[in-house]
Amino acid sequence: MKKNRTDFQSRLGKSRKKHYSLQQMEIFFQLNDLVATKELLNSIMSYALKRNSWIKEDPSVIYHFHQAMRSFIRTGYFIMLKEKKLVVNTELKEVSPLVLGLLSEREYQNPMLVFKKAFKEYSIKEFDYFISGMVYFSMGIYDKLPERNMINPYIHLLKMLDAAYLIIERRGKE
Repeated sequence: MKKNRTDFQSRLGKSRKKHYSLQQMEIFFQLNDLVATKELLNSIMSYALKRNSWIKEDPSVIYHFHQAMRSFIRTGYFIMLKEKKLVVNTELKEVSPLVLGLLSEREYQNPMLVFKKAFKEYSIKEFDYFISGMVYFSMGIYDKLPERNMINPYIHLLKMLDAAYLIIERRGKE
């Protein structure tokens, strides 16, 4: 008798469609609001770094967020790999600092720089470790804190969320 195994891993990159990763990014933002995602990431991060508290959010919401962010990270990696084929540069017209958010002017002009810099500094496994660790530490009271610097991956994730939203927004205007 043949055993059927369910594969729960992300299947990004297994498709041969031209803009599959951009479609995945669009789906991510259809299912997850940018502001709500950033707020939940901020909340998870702050509770993970507090010693004697845990997040009050429903565990199923946290699990869904964890899986969505893992998928987002992989999609961002595949978008970065296809950078040569994907042109998202735009001219910078006097943009207010509120619109830029964490992005620099160069990153706002070319959001692909955010993904290149993030994946040059950290691998997909390191981002997975970061997300898993933050979710783990935010859901309970523990004596120990994360052993690594968790601020840099957090900032990279926030910037990647902004950059991905810009890419999708600009792609929609074309």
